[in-house]
Amino acid sequence: MVAVPERTQVLTMAGSALGPLFDPASIAVVGASADRRKWGYWLARGALAGQDRRPVYLVNRGGGVIQGVRAWRSVEELPATPELIVVATPPAGVRHEVSCGLAVGARCFVVITTGVGHPASVAEELALAELAVTRGARLLGPNCMGVVDASSGLQLCWGDVPAGPVGLVSQSGNLGLEIGRLLGRAGQGLSRLVSLGNQRDIDAAEVLESLIEHEPTRVIAAYVEDFRDGRRLMRAVGAARAAGKPVLLLTVGRSDASGRAARSHTGSMVSGLDVVDAAAAAAGALRLDTAGQLVDTAVALLAPARSRGRRVAVVADGGGQGAIAADTLAAAGLVVPPLRAGTVARLHELLPPAAGVSNPVDLAGAGEADITSYVAVARTLLADPDADAVVLSGYFGDYAASTPELAAAETAVASDLAAVSERSGRALVVHSMAADGSPALAALRQGGVPVFERIEHAAAALAGAARWASLTPAELPGFTVARPAGDGGYQSSRELLASYGLTFPHARFVRDADGAAAAAEEIGYPVALKAMGLAHKTEAGGVALGLTGEQDLRSAFRVMVHRTQAASFAVEAMAACRDSVELIMGVRQDPSFGPVAMTGLGGTTAELLADTAIALAPLTAERARQLLESLRHAPLLHGWRGAPAVDLDAAARILAAVSLAGAQHPEFSELEVNPVLAHPGGAIALDAHGVLR
Repeated sequence: MVAVPERTQVLTMAGSALGPLFDPASIAVVGASADRRKWGYWLARGALAGQDRRPVYLVNRGGGVIQGVRAWRSVEELPATPELIVVATPPAGVRHEVSCGLAVGARCFVVITTGVGHPASVAEELALAELAVTRGARLLGPNCMGVVDASSGLQLCWGDVPAGPVGLVSQSGNLGLEIGRLLGRAGQGLSRLVSLGNQRDIDAAEVLESLIEHEPTRVIAAYVEDFRDGRRLMRAVGAARAAGKPVLLLTVGRSDASGRAARSHTGSMVSGLDVVDAAAAAAGALRLDTAGQLVDTAVALLAPARSRGRRVAVVADGGGQGAIAADTLAAAGLVVPPLRAGTVARLHELLPPAAGVSNPVDLAGAGEADITSYVAVARTLLADPDADAVVLSGYFGDYAASTPELAAAETAVASDLAAVSERSGRALVVHSMAADGSPALAALRQGGVPVFERIEHAAAALAGAARWASLTPAELPGFTVARPAGDGGYQSSRELLASYGLTFPHARFVRDADGAAAAAEEIGYPVALKAMGLAHKTEAGGVALGLTGEQDLRSAFRVMVHRTQAASFAVEAMAACRDSVELIMGVRQDPSFGPVAMTGLGGTTAELLADTAIALAPLTAERARQLLESLRHAPLLHGWRGAPAVDLDAAARILAAVSLAGAQHPEFSELEVNPVLAHPGGAIALDAHGVLR
């Protein structure tokens, strides 16, 4: 039993704002239990595992002895102030326990309970967080699984978590446990695990920021459903990357079902995956789809020698495994290129005549004849300038099981393989059919070589590492919010965007046929007639093009009034530009990430082609050009089948200007220009539309 000091105020005086969460001076577990089926048992068990580092108090309204330690009936009875209080009581009692903790001076609360109040509600959760924060305390949860910090001996969650160099912040407790266990099977583990729950106070961005300074953390993993202030989170991602710590991101939203699950589970709002991808790419994070992909990629990024490209050399014990490995790598987006002539010649010297020395390489029994041949072949392939990484696939690691007298030699070869990879600066990844427990596989992992049971996992690891290396973070330019402008209609949108430098055809706005005729006479035929107040003018019959005279104009006006019932109209000069390409450009306000710029092939086929690219707004002209060139139909912009290229710089300037206008005017949920006519001599906007929030 831990000796209990006299009642004192024991507080963490140094460290980050989350110091009391990660390394508390003392802990109280409210709702502690002796029943293994209850959260209170596992929280008490985990807290007591660190009692050599800090005082631990168990609180249960029944008192008694729990897990060999006295249980106090309430927080007020404790002989000293707990810096951190973990609450695992029914929802109706949560606020009472937090209030009692605040009264005695606790500085941080971890609320495991799902919901607060009776009946439980979001309003009660928010009020609880406000209560804690206004009293100078912090709150994790509610509806969380707890927190683990391997370096401080903190284990406040269900079950056991393997220690290692991956810091994990997760809105899902069970997913956090799964990632931890998968890492453990791969010979890795977690430096920190923070289950966010409903993020009523401490959120993903703040935890991620803490992991940047956490020395034991080398790779950061995050599962986030509700991004809250997405830009703040991505700034933390960018800071982590700058500090040399890769960030691997999981989220949901690919299917309607996952979106429903997220909303029902945490009441969160899911950002569209396209926006998340754009934000992550800009910050330098890698978004992955599954826990397995995340773990495979993390293992690859933790290796002393990381793969920084997509070219892979394959060496296998048999032709079949080599061929399957090559196909699997290709399916993951990697390349298995031919080897250099010098590499092929060296392999001929090392291997039997029957060996295959192209890529993939077939050892043809060389390993059985001389187990050290693995090292010689790996060294040769790692030296090939066209190989960013090497995959060893097949039997290696299993010799000790079938031929015990080879156990020591195989383990020595494994250590040599790890050393060869590290010296080369290129990644070596092993796919082995050997069972867990193989001494050689343990030696490989100890030397930093990733080992996988399945070739598809090895391929995912290398593909993820290559994707992370290829990311090119883009610093977002700042912007200030301007005074609201306009009603979103065509005329006011034109005026707003013209103030940002966009050029539109000469136009007059009229209300009747006579006014239209006078405007056309002033502008000069041919003209276009457009009905105002319609988001999709063409579909509604609100656009007439190429009107060559007054009779055509008046006839079109009568038909348009009948079809659209519009009250005002625009008469515009026709923009005739040869070899032009129609583009769409716009900005929409995302609830988490703010203004998001979009561009793509435009005009009436914009939705049909669905060829778009997005990025967080505002954009520089350079970033806008990169976005345009990322379109599937970008060859049309560079000239297709003999056509001249459009002025891509002019189009990029318009896109950058639209992105800035949309960012500075958040009163518009959407601000769109469609089409922008890009042509060899420049670019001109033909239509604009805004949607007020």
